Amino acid sequence: MQSEAAVNPIPPVIVVLCLIVVGVELVLTAAGAGMIGGTQGIGWRIAAMQDYGFSPVVLDRVISVGDTSFDILKRFVTYGFVHGSFTQALFAAALLLALGKFVGDVFRATSVLIVFFGSLIFGALVFGLVKDGNLPLLGIYPAVYGLIGAYTYILWMRLGATGQNQIQAFRLIGFLLGLQLLFALIFGGNPVWIAELTGFVFGFGVSTVVAPGGWSALLVKLRERNGG
Repeated sequence: MQSEAAVNPIPPVIVVLCLIVVGVELVLTAAGAGMIGGTQGIGWRIAAMQDYGFSPVVLDRVISVGDTSFDILKRFVTYGFVHGSFTQALFAAALLLALGKFVGDVFRATSVLIVFFGSLIFGALVFGLVKDGNLPLLGIYPAVYGLIGAYTYILWMRLGATGQNQIQAFRLIGFLLGLQLLFALIFGGNPVWIAELTGFVFGFGVSTVVAPGGWSALLVKLRERNGG
């Protein structure tokens, strides 16, 4: 008789995404330390930001010039895999593993990918619409917040099923937004929160469709709540 694992393994789709994030960062960190790439390697991070990062100028080019070339459109996704520092990337990877584990245990792999990449794309889109200029948007945090949105939806449904207060499901995002406000008051505002909040909203919203049972399960819960 085979014994069951005490802890479920991390879903493969999350492992792959995390390996990409960590792999890119290890290359950029090693290059910055002069370990690879020679003298040119020191500038690889800046070059990656310029070639794969996103800024409102990218969206302006799509709208005003109609530039839908691959070099432009890829940036709505690739910015998520370029971080400003090793610490930023490491923390993002840890959050990705933790939240991805929870969401991936409930959602199918395709649903996780929809939440992840959709949050990146919509986060960049709204960031580009609200801000202007060359203000950079880097890192997978909008996608992480998208997973937080999916996590919140899962908790929201479970709390509703047991008749508990569903507002409790929003404690994590409330805590994180509170931290954002505190940091803004102490260190000054960082508009990246626009993309992160958009990622959360997208993740929560799309979960009503891609979660197990999808829209039908949500309607059932809402009818039960309304006594219908």
